[in-house]
Amino acid sequence: MEDMENWLAKANVLIEALPYIQRFHGKTIVVKYGGSAMVDHDLKKNVIRDVALLKLVGFRPIIVHGGGKEITKWMKKVDIESEFYKGLRITDKPSMEIVEMVLNKINKGLVSMMEKVGVRAVGISGKDGSVLKVDKKLVGDKDIGNVGEIKEVNTELLNTLLDNDFVPVICPIGSDDGFYSYNINADDAACAIAAAVGAAKLAFLTDVEGVYADPLDKSTLISELSVKEAEELLGSGNIGGGMLPKIHNCVDAIKSGVSRVHILDGRIEHCLLLEFFTNRGIGTAIIGDEEERYYEKNV
Repeated sequence: MEDMENWLAKANVLIEALPYIQRFHGKTIVVKYGGSAMVDHDLKKNVIRDVALLKLVGFRPIIVHGGGKEITKWMKKVDIESEFYKGLRITDKPSMEIVEMVLNKINKGLVSMMEKVGVRAVGISGKDGSVLKVDKKLVGDKDIGNVGEIKEVNTELLNTLLDNDFVPVICPIGSDDGFYSYNINADDAACAIAAAVGAAKLAFLTDVEGVYADPLDKSTLISELSVKEAEELLGSGNIGGGMLPKIHNCVDAIKSGVSRVHILDGRIEHCLLLEFFTNRGIGTAIIGDEEERYYEKNV
């Protein structure tokens, strides 16, 4: 009987997932992969398995990844000091070479992991097929080097890969009109790509559980926020640190046509599956003001 109860529990999990699979089958989703989930080997394997499962049940995933911790480590190895200004890495020419080398190394590693679990993947940078066209990012009077601000996303290559059953794995390097390389904030790249491909979902893997009404009270985790509620929360002064630009990015993505944006704790095993396929989810979903709150009712 104990075995039967375990089997029935597994069956109930699949049944709970069914309406979400039906709703988002054939839809494009973008996963911004970063934080501890990129560093811890077991977490990395779980994220790749989650994406593989999403692909195999009919989603069309795109992975956009960063690599800040790894870049800092390699810059230290070659005696280049990491400098930041307002949260952005100052990227001179020697730094840009390290950034591009490290991000491409991470990129191909993720592709190999996808292939090992039976999903075809192609690793590209935003320079390939001119996917990410940028202008030099200006931060007041401060020159922060080869840091790019996205002005255009060319979706032709991405759509070709998706239509031919590949998972695009993208590192956030873009090029300007002179085809010079620029480092791009990975959150910005994920938002721009999600908006350009009309993604149904954009998920940020982070090192926090989600968005709190009161950051000092862990019991105030918010499961869902409308754009209006998110903007009110931003104006309340309760949001700070790295969460502030992330929520701004989420709101901008929704306003650009992305249906739902999820902020997830990438340190939790199988966080993508738990958020996408269960009735309550585990992180915070930000939705359009007119979107149905599907964690409060059946789909």
